Amino acid sequence: MILKKTYGPLLGGILAGCMLLMLVHPASSLEAALRGLAVWWDVLFPSLFPFFVISEIMLGFGVVHLFGALLDPLMRPLFNIPGSGGFVAAMGYVSGYPVGARLTAKLREQELINRLEGERLVAFTTSSDPIFLLGAVSVGFFHDASIGLILALAHYGGGLIVGLLMSFHGRREPLSGGTVVPAEPDVHKGTPAASSPGRLALALRSMAEARRKDGRNLGELLKGAIQSSLQLIIVVGGLVVFFNVLMELLARAGIMSILFTGTANLLQVAGFPSELSKALVSGFFEVTLGARSAGAAASALPLQFKAAAAAFILSWGGLSVHAQVASILNGTGLRYLPFMAARLIHAFLSAGLVLLLWKPVVGSGLSRDFGSTPAAAGFVSPGSGLAGSLSLLGILLGALLLLSLLSWLLRRIPRLRRR
Repeated sequence: MILKKTYGPLLGGILAGCMLLMLVHPASSLEAALRGLAVWWDVLFPSLFPFFVISEIMLGFGVVHLFGALLDPLMRPLFNIPGSGGFVAAMGYVSGYPVGARLTAKLREQELINRLEGERLVAFTTSSDPIFLLGAVSVGFFHDASIGLILALAHYGGGLIVGLLMSFHGRREPLSGGTVVPAEPDVHKGTPAASSPGRLALALRSMAEARRKDGRNLGELLKGAIQSSLQLIIVVGGLVVFFNVLMELLARAGIMSILFTGTANLLQVAGFPSELSKALVSGFFEVTLGARSAGAAASALPLQFKAAAAAFILSWGGLSVHAQVASILNGTGLRYLPFMAARLIHAFLSAGLVLLLWKPVVGSGLSRDFGSTPAAAGFVSPGSGLAGSLSLLGILLGALLLLSLLSWLLRRIPRLRRR
């Protein structure tokens, strides 16, 4: 109660202080805003906007319903979410934050998932995209493409572990809302869905029904997808600019130096290099600045600690990403606190995995072989990056479908033996 009463005046005081600092340092505020705008226009807009539009069109055509029915045997036992979560996970991992949150909110709006399923889903589908992780972080910031493999293993492996842990989230709470497909029928009843062709037929019927309910033609669907995607990408850009200006104002006020010192002391107590404090504090606010600071840390630092700091920052996402996700989840009934807790768990898991896997991966030379691949050889243009992301999306969805089929077959073997 006391916190609620003080929240409004405290927030008002902070914003008034920021306004005063902007008046005192107008040139620095403008430069920070331009830097944030450049990041949005050069990186975020070309990489995120196509995926926003594509995902909207796929929802309208019922493709999500199709994959939801096919992936249900895999996603429910592992992550306690409907099969459509597999499609969201693939899209989120390929295109990066906040696409996973966007698709989760869309599924929630269409009542394809309930609140708890949505909170589980958005917790582990919010991740960095491979192009940013390999091109920008590994090559651009660390100047060493060979660490791309261990960063990818730690970041995406940690995300899957978070998904498994989040499957226990809210199991004692009452459920509400719909799911993509009904419970799988028993094989003894002889229903069509008890076979692989029957499940495919059920998936196609779900897709056709979703398309019929939508009812818009291609032109209307494309227009609506572009309009809603533009609204979201503008919100994303505004938040990036805001947090860039906020960090500049905090630096001018001397608050950032205090945070650097406090974090350095905590790192020393924990037995880690204190030189990583700047990267971690910067990454707490904005992921790009934090990853760049991790790569630019003192050259005397062991590389594995700098890579662990980068993995921590990528998995936490920064307050800028948190604000984007919170704005997307607003009005859907999905709570922010489970998402924040999952980001913290993911951050510590990823950093720990880097340190744990460093010798087996880097010492074995696997990462050097990985770094020689064209995908990790350097920066990519938006066009080639989009093509590569779409190819990766197809590979991920294909792999998920194969795993779903294998899971369905493994669950059927004991029943067939009893017969």
